[in-house]
Amino acid sequence: MNKIKNNLNQRIGFFWLLVGLFWLKTVYAYFTDFQLGINNFFELLIALINPIATTVLIFSIALYIKSNRMFYIAAIILDILNTVLLYLNVIYFREFTDFMTVSTMTGYSKVNQGLSGASLALTMPHDVFYWIDIVIVLLLLLFKVIKMDQNKRSLKKGAAISSMAIALFSINLSLGEMDRPQLLTRTFDRTYIVKYLGLDSFTVYDAIKQQHNKDLRAMATKSQFDNVLKYTQDHYAKPNPKMFGVAKGRNVIIIHLESFQQFLIDKKINGKEVTPFLNKLFHSKSTYSFDNFFHQVGQGKTSDAENMLETSTFGLPQGSLFTQFGSDNTFQAAPAILNQQGNYTSAVFHGNVASFWNRNNVYKNMGYQYFFDASYYDVSGDKSLGYGLKDKLLFKDSIKYLQELQQPFYAKYITVTNHFPYSLDSEDSKFKVPNTGSTSTDNYFKTANYLDQAVKEFYAYLKKSGLLKNSMIMLYGDHYGISNSENNNLANILGKNPDDWNNFDNAQLQRVPLMFNIPGIKNGHVSHTYGGEIDVLPTLMHLLGINTKNYIQFGTDLFSDQHDSVVAFRDRDWVTPDYTGINGNIYSNKTGKLISPNKQQDKKFSKIQDKVNNELSLSDSLNQENLLRFYKLKDFTPVDPRKYNYSNGLSKERKIEDKLGKKSTSLVSKNGDKSTTGLYKTDAPEAKHQVTDSNRIKIVNPDTNQGK
Repeated sequence: MNKIKNNLNQRIGFFWLLVGLFWLKTVYAYFTDFQLGINNFFELLIALINPIATTVLIFSIALYIKSNRMFYIAAIILDILNTVLLYLNVIYFREFTDFMTVSTMTGYSKVNQGLSGASLALTMPHDVFYWIDIVIVLLLLLFKVIKMDQNKRSLKKGAAISSMAIALFSINLSLGEMDRPQLLTRTFDRTYIVKYLGLDSFTVYDAIKQQHNKDLRAMATKSQFDNVLKYTQDHYAKPNPKMFGVAKGRNVIIIHLESFQQFLIDKKINGKEVTPFLNKLFHSKSTYSFDNFFHQVGQGKTSDAENMLETSTFGLPQGSLFTQFGSDNTFQAAPAILNQQGNYTSAVFHGNVASFWNRNNVYKNMGYQYFFDASYYDVSGDKSLGYGLKDKLLFKDSIKYLQELQQPFYAKYITVTNHFPYSLDSEDSKFKVPNTGSTSTDNYFKTANYLDQAVKEFYAYLKKSGLLKNSMIMLYGDHYGISNSENNNLANILGKNPDDWNNFDNAQLQRVPLMFNIPGIKNGHVSHTYGGEIDVLPTLMHLLGINTKNYIQFGTDLFSDQHDSVVAFRDRDWVTPDYTGINGNIYSNKTGKLISPNKQQDKKFSKIQDKVNNELSLSDSLNQENLLRFYKLKDFTPVDPRKYNYSNGLSKERKIEDKLGKKSTSLVSKNGDKSTTGLYKTDAPEAKHQVTDSNRIKIVNPDTNQGK
């Protein structure tokens, strides 16, 4: 005991006491207030380690102070400041399921407004744990149980401890990169940075990123935007008059088919169709389908696909636009355009946490009125997989919200079950998988089959409820499911010799399905037009009868005679109906072989490459420097994200419905104010014990999360 007391009476001993206490309450926050999604022992180990390096490094600043008295004051102040940062994030996370960014902290008035005066209500009895250690240490110093060290400082010890902290952080970062490659460059979610590197590291990382963004935007000029405007106006493709407005006034339901590649359509494994319902839909006379449609995502993957869908601009060359710039970018996005042009209500249904890909902030800037994330569903136990609620349950459990939306609505469903590593409970699927030599490749067909069943069940509900005949359902694959490193395992299944597989084959596998299903039309067909995700928004808008000429969009209408069939990939490779350009090499699409271009062809291919480089660079400039803020469009009002609060459920819709009375256009109103959830049938084993609502769902208090 005396030895411990003697150690505490020395600078180093007191230093380690503060470090240990702060480590304890940080880990306590990880497991009581933060939802870090720790899924295995390795992630647990990293979470236990990650507060140490930064805490030691920050607290070691005090060790360089000459005065003993000032050392203790500085050490306590550093402890208090770090605790304030920790506790502010605890409170913020309880309300927003997210961590505070530097811009949020510096714009405190907005934070205060966002918390809606509920900060006191968000406190918990156990919060005393975050502060009691400081009180106890101060009392121990005051009553001289811990005595101030009277010895001279040791700069060598301070330097040694700082160096040790830097070495520990390097190890911590390496471990994080092992488990989550490109951790800092892709930035899936703020939660990932905290889980792998800690809260202090996240704050510093965010500050650097914010300053970089600020510098970029400070140098931006209107003349830069003029270059973007000229390109998009010159690139505009007039709508096909036969297709313009064919879905005017209909609800729009987007089904985001996670990791779904085109080769799954019509594919049979062991004599069984992998996706029988989607196959039928793809070839239906009420569907316009595309079989040469390519994903164009970069490191942002799903978020890049969403960005192209909503804005017809490209993702970034590195990282995710959603996470890097989405919190404060100006967008001309589909939800806002449809609301202002057609009085559409907009909502997203997704069974993952709201902060993943920074969606809780980006969607507000895009004009989405509602976002029903994981907090609105029962995601406990085997109802969820790694990336959220299983698809069958997402569709089923969303109906109580969908039925309340005023029509017409623009609703997006983001599925997740067909996501790497393609694990699925045995009771969820009996589909017999192939034997490719890769477990993840084999199981990809099983999870795709499950997704197909989920969509079929949802369609059955849409038909029974009457929504189907009044809606246009768009289905698209967001990005590849099988990575290039695994493509050789697919070769035999796709009828190719693995030894002959090359970069051309990898590029062709960037095909994903695109379908516009419009019940009632009779001339649906499979189009062989070449296009990509950048082309979805102008195509969708023109089908709804909204001309896109004045909007900033890099894609062109797939039905237009003026459609641009050069598909640019994010890495600056490209594909056209006849040729594919990869790393400067040109392949013939007919033969799949490298060609040696003649002088005339070389000039043609150089022109294509220059075009691809130009449009990607202009899109990057637009988004990185937020150039849309310079564009004043007569019939479009920039979105004010402060209007949206995703924790208030459907309280706003309920007020609208009450005000409209018999004029309400929600499905539940048209059903005599009775819930339609009973119409939904699913064979999901997890749903067997769920109670079906026969009544309206509970109204959510806009100032709390109750009722979710």
